[in-house]
Amino acid sequence: MMEKKQSYIFHLPLLVIALILINIAGSYVYERFDLTQDKRYTLSAAAKETIGEVDSPIVVDVFLEGNFPSEFKRLQTETRQILEEFAAFNPNVKYEFINPLEGDESTDVIRQQMKAFGLTAAQVEVQDNGKVSTELVYPWALAYYNEKTVKIPLLKNQLGSTQEERINNSIQNLEYAFADGFSKLTKPKRRKVAVLKGNGQLDDRYIADFFGTLRDYYYIAPFTLDSATVNPKGTLAQLSDYDLVVSAGPTEAFSDSEKYILDQYTMQGGASLWLVNATENRVDTISGNTFAFGRDLNLTDFFFKYGLRINPNLLKDIYAAPIVLASGNENDSQYDRYPWFYSPLSSSANNHPIVTNIEAVKFEYVSGIDTLKNGIEKTILLSTSPISREVGLPAEISIDKEIPENLKVIREGPDPERFNAGETPIAVLLEGEFPSVFTNRVKPFKLESDKSVSSPTRMVVISDGDVIRNQLDRGRPLELGFDKWTQSFYGNKEFLLNTVNYLLDDSGLINIRTKEIAVPFLDKQKTAVERSKWQLINLLLPLALLLIFGMFFQYMRKRKYSR
Repeated sequence: MMEKKQSYIFHLPLLVIALILINIAGSYVYERFDLTQDKRYTLSAAAKETIGEVDSPIVVDVFLEGNFPSEFKRLQTETRQILEEFAAFNPNVKYEFINPLEGDESTDVIRQQMKAFGLTAAQVEVQDNGKVSTELVYPWALAYYNEKTVKIPLLKNQLGSTQEERINNSIQNLEYAFADGFSKLTKPKRRKVAVLKGNGQLDDRYIADFFGTLRDYYYIAPFTLDSATVNPKGTLAQLSDYDLVVSAGPTEAFSDSEKYILDQYTMQGGASLWLVNATENRVDTISGNTFAFGRDLNLTDFFFKYGLRINPNLLKDIYAAPIVLASGNENDSQYDRYPWFYSPLSSSANNHPIVTNIEAVKFEYVSGIDTLKNGIEKTILLSTSPISREVGLPAEISIDKEIPENLKVIREGPDPERFNAGETPIAVLLEGEFPSVFTNRVKPFKLESDKSVSSPTRMVVISDGDVIRNQLDRGRPLELGFDKWTQSFYGNKEFLLNTVNYLLDDSGLINIRTKEIAVPFLDKQKTAVERSKWQLINLLLPLALLLIFGMFFQYMRKRKYSR
């Protein structure tokens, strides 16, 4: 007995010393382990890069605190954990969770203050003791760094999705949302974007929201091709200073000199984004109906050489955004939604980073695109649904005729013989070495450094110029993708931002979107059916285990002391 006691006395100090040494080593060696199957808590290299060289505090205020449903609690938990990962990588990342509705000020005052910051509230239903109430939640964060502030959205509003699906998509988007926000704060602008003017492109007020947002990332400047006839070489030299050109909804034909400048810009490795309407709508002054005609922009050979053709037609799609029409007198007007097949909603099932995890993109009077075989790699980013129809031109578009027909299709189902166009491409990405449009052709002007094959570059062609167009409210531009008539949000802005980022080879951040995170939610129907069973298991199993342990302990006790 004495020998055992001495052994305990001898080993106890060794154990204490070992624990002290482990704690000392732990203070110098620190490691976090992500044991999740989808590696949701492992930051990507692109996310780490945004804060890798930050040597002063980034302070993040997260407004996810308060009384809200379990789904938002999950979003709160995931937000906290992703911020912990950023803070673990760089201790200069500081964060705090705040309930904006706490305090002495009234809810209306707080709502106005948050609205001034551009932070809109989400209304959610909260169930408490059988009572259902509506609460305001602000799923936003504000990040501050060196006197700069950026707002970070934490909730993705996806069209037609349930609250659980919205939270799931939002959780998948968290790493990108914070990495994108930190990038705006810490990374200087490097790339330059030219917005083409002079060919009847959309007025500035209709593209104000998109390019206003793009200014957070790149230098933006208008660029006119008017001087192409007077000083084409100088125009090309000036255009070559830009990394990307964007032509948004041109309505006037391009001259051969302008096309040659744009072609040689592409040959030099310049990227471009084309948003082109192949049709135009004219209102008949007698009948009041709208007629759609083909529009000639003198770009057919331009795109054909690169491997695609925008068809002079219109596409109607069953999966489309509604139109709002008023009925009744002025004071008693009612606004009703009706199906409008000329406004297709498109979302892609492919995993390209441009279109991964974005909401449906709304188009207006879009045309189909044919892809042609050549040496350029083509990726169809967006297309119509399988239940779509081609409409030849010219075409009469009468609301009085279209709405009853559309309602009939919704009630009775589409006619397969009419809606037989299938998935028709409407946004295409081209990548590779482009052949010159003017190879073996007479050039509009002489250029000493003429190239017939481009450096590796990228181009995106979208057969709708209005996909970039924001609506106006009292002359002020609204956010791109927001429809004030239906109060719906679409994915136009996110799609185009991703497109520009990809064209400028800023693919690091948007590649984060391809990261799939499996967020488990309870099956409410299964839970309701099996509720009693699991309640009994949770109640009786611990008691049974306790009984078994007690009987075993009693047996061992009797066996020990009966000797």
